[in-house]
Amino acid sequence: MERYAVVQLDQLPPVPCPCGTARRGFGGVPGGLATVHLVEIEGEAALHHHGRTTEIYVVLEGEGHLELDGNRLPVLPLMAVMIHPGCRHRAVGRMRLLNIPIPPFDPADEFVDAAGPGR
Repeated sequence: MERYAVVQLDQLPPVPCPCGTARRGFGGVPGGLATVHLVEIEGEAALHHHGRTTEIYVVLEGEGHLELDGNRLPVLPLMAVMIHPGCRHRAVGRMRLLNIPIPPFDPADEFVDAAGPGR
């Protein structure tokens, strides 16, 4: 068995997510400790949080801001932000980012605030 895995993120199928559209890699890697998502945000993402997942956002392109527990954080390309479990968050603006969920992304651990912004 190989001790590495490779994925071409821009060739993965896009799936809807609270932030916009995600291309999710490494979800099926046995023993994987994280996944990586290429995320396209076009406007206002839905306010959401995770119960046990830490996410690292790395802004690749574009500008905008993140809302983190009600605080507004302007973001620029190559800025990285670590979002801990329980932090209600969303992105606003047009941007492309890498999202690294740790542990691997689990849709059952994603909670969208029904009455929150972006809905």
